[in-house]
Amino acid sequence: MIRWGIISTGRIASEFAEALGHLPDAEIAAVGSRTIESARAFAEKHRARAAYASYEELVADPNVDVVYIGTPHSHHYDNMKLALNAGKPVLCEKAFTVNARQAAEVIALARQKKLFLMEGMWTRFIPAIVHARKLVQEGAIGDPKLVTAEFAFAGDYAPQHRLWNPELAGGSLLDVGVYVLAMASMVFGRPQRVQTTVNMAPTGVDDRVGMLLSYTGGRMAVLACGTTTYSKLEAGLSGDKGFINIHAPFWKASKLTVGTYYKQESQTLDFPYPGNGLEFEAAEVHRCLNAGLLESPSMPLDETLAIMETMDGIRAEWGLKYPNE
Repeated sequence: MIRWGIISTGRIASEFAEALGHLPDAEIAAVGSRTIESARAFAEKHRARAAYASYEELVADPNVDVVYIGTPHSHHYDNMKLALNAGKPVLCEKAFTVNARQAAEVIALARQKKLFLMEGMWTRFIPAIVHARKLVQEGAIGDPKLVTAEFAFAGDYAPQHRLWNPELAGGSLLDVGVYVLAMASMVFGRPQRVQTTVNMAPTGVDDRVGMLLSYTGGRMAVLACGTTTYSKLEAGLSGDKGFINIHAPFWKASKLTVGTYYKQESQTLDFPYPGNGLEFEAAEVHRCLNAGLLESPSMPLDETLAIMETMDGIRAEWGLKYPNE
């Protein structure tokens, strides 16, 4: 049995707790919040054994085997250091940190202490995406040439909300842009060149972004993200012998269409799952912990750091620096 401690009682933490219910070897040992009332309500809803009014108490609990961090990404750096310094393995929501400097520091800390650490890029572990990656590696679409992905929605403008608030490292890039960048990274790795166009919200954070990433051999990724406009929420992987269309919403896809240009035919494959999708990243954490691995081969820490470095470069081009940096 793997006993989880959950930091935060927000929406994503609640969804993660629900997902753990689909794993027979998972148990919620404790939850930590800023108030005991919130912690107790969460514990009662999700049947956690203990509720704490501080994160320090949670990471000190000897019954906690691994910590999940679901706070806003502006807090991930401090939360991860707290857990790692308490000797706890960590699964941390994306975006991993605010910047690459913070990411490099917590990665170094985890490696120094020989503790498991992984970014919660749950898309990487969804069955449809696992299959898409396998198809690309097996040459089903030939030589991959182009990745397209868009993740944009029209949210209500609220200056104090985490999406719009620079104090909370707001903006579409760190919130949903990380998904499209991770999709490109999964296929091509680190880009050689990045070109972007951006629209800024009144609070000074990005609300719409277009990105063109260039790689060796003329490969490219065309990506978009935003918090003020709707998009198709699809992703595509194209090669010289075929394509894979990842149906919307691509970050938790349950359906792929695979086709070839030569035969002019396609096949749609279904990958249903019973939970909300977060159970697959949790299962990967279980697999790694049981195998004694310190990081996931499917979402390695060096890749997480490279994506953070790419986002740092993009924000530097815009001149967007957060107050807590």
